Amino acid sequence: MSTIPAISGRRRTTDRTMRGLALALTLLALVPLVLIIYYLLKKGLSAFSADFFTTDPTGSFLGDPGGIRSAILGTVEIVLIASAIAIPTGVGVAIWLVEYGRTGRLANLVRYFVDVMTGVPSVVFGLFVYIVLVVSQIGGTFAAWKGAVALALLMFPVVTRSSEVVLSLVPDSLREAALALGAPRWRTIFRVVLPTAVPGLVTGSLLAIARAAGETAPLLFSVAFVNGLSFSPSERMNSLPLQIFNDVGQAQDRLVTRAWGAALTLVLMILALTLVARVIQRRSRLAP
Repeated sequence: MSTIPAISGRRRTTDRTMRGLALALTLLALVPLVLIIYYLLKKGLSAFSADFFTTDPTGSFLGDPGGIRSAILGTVEIVLIASAIAIPTGVGVAIWLVEYGRTGRLANLVRYFVDVMTGVPSVVFGLFVYIVLVVSQIGGTFAAWKGAVALALLMFPVVTRSSEVVLSLVPDSLREAALALGAPRWRTIFRVVLPTAVPGLVTGSLLAIARAAGETAPLLFSVAFVNGLSFSPSERMNSLPLQIFNDVGQAQDRLVTRAWGAALTLVLMILALTLVARVIQRRSRLAP
């Protein structure tokens, strides 16, 4: 019988040192995050009230500045429109890459451009939409749907890459079993592959939504800012990033306080989406 060699004292010391170093670096990386959350809670909680969430900005510098109702509802609507554009498109491209174009020049070219889009700054997408849709006045000037297009361009590569990874993890044996029973390829995809990958697809989509919800630059170039409540995608629309950007540089303390409250609200919304994504991902791992 073979015996397990004893671990030397030098290896034990090295292991403890590296573990301690990893822990110290992790704590160091968490310090800025903890300080940001602490500062947001300190500055933002003072703005929270019933009127803060149920009234719209008034545009007044001397009287009551109003709340952020229009900003919250505008953010939700713009992100929903962007999701309706980016998620089906991104999942569709991922299905083609995994099921039909795993190899080949076209597939490699598509993956290359998706990777390039992943690293493009959000302000570039905003400038692109501004030049193509706003300056040319397609459907008017500034509009909520144009901001949704900019956010959809930002979300598309995230959805595509995450969906491709998830679909690649579906065992080939499931595909082969369905094909062996006489099911066509499209039915195999929609009845076997996609249901198996749904938890991962939802997780990737929610993470893309969380990233897009906090972007400011694309909305500055495509939506502009308005105080009142609007539900029409063809009109200007308020949003939390724009509300924060507009208030934080004002001289009135009440407006700056509203900016902190809006920032805390946005962080809480993104945190909720991220937690939902993590729960779905964890349940998918524990599922038999």
